[in-house]
Amino acid sequence: MSEIKGLLLDLDGTLFHGGIMIPGADSLISGLRAKEIPFLFVTNNSSRTPAGVAEHLRAMGIEAHEREVCTSSLAAAAYVAEESPGASVAILGEEGLRQACLEAGLALVEEQPQYVIQGIDRSFTYHSLTRAARWITDGASFVLTNPDLMLPSDDGMVPGAGTLGAAIEAATGVAPVVIGKPKRHLVSYAAARLGIEPSDAVVVGDNMRTDIAAGAHAGCRTILVLTGVTTTGNLDHYKELTGVTPDEICGDLAELRTLLGV
Repeated sequence: MSEIKGLLLDLDGTLFHGGIMIPGADSLISGLRAKEIPFLFVTNNSSRTPAGVAEHLRAMGIEAHEREVCTSSLAAAAYVAEESPGASVAILGEEGLRQACLEAGLALVEEQPQYVIQGIDRSFTYHSLTRAARWITDGASFVLTNPDLMLPSDDGMVPGAGTLGAAIEAATGVAPVVIGKPKRHLVSYAAARLGIEPSDAVVVGDNMRTDIAAGAHAGCRTILVLTGVTTTGNLDHYKELTGVTPDEICGDLAELRTLLGV
């Protein structure tokens, strides 16, 4: 592959499954470091802080640092802060989103927000839905960290941020600005964090509908790894569904290392 100025690496399904490292993920990261290829870990997960994501990776044996993590919460907070510096925001989410908004200089409020920023929120209630619907109906802008409808957990699939967002959208008739994959905002934000243009970045991921689609929408090159959601059996279906074709396809992380020369 031609010169790579920066890699944007998906996490779940690409480097690990839940709490188990995918074979070769540790060697991939150490190889990138040895070759001094810039990279970021890029995740739709809005619940964890960057420090929490890095800790999760290290617990599996993958060397990671807080500064190398880019979450949908960080991108959402940056989006709002750029559009309206110091804006008042109501958070429907968890610690990762709350910390990101505070660090972006946004004012967290409980009444009359300019923005409602919503991510995964495992304390979401009917009262939460009511307040969000009223704020948005009264004119607050609606920002959704990521559109994931269902997520894997230790005891099965659970509703994701996108499912909660769908309830708010149904109640208000207002579609949110979506930050995470498959939209372009998270990937564009991550490329900017590396100091490069999206066209100089390469997105690596296992999911055609999120990772690869987001990379294509942002104007990045893309590498699909068949380590998770997308397989040889469903690849053609996902190509047709997304209208996107990855620039490269690797069967596993060993093949990816060979492609990258690490």
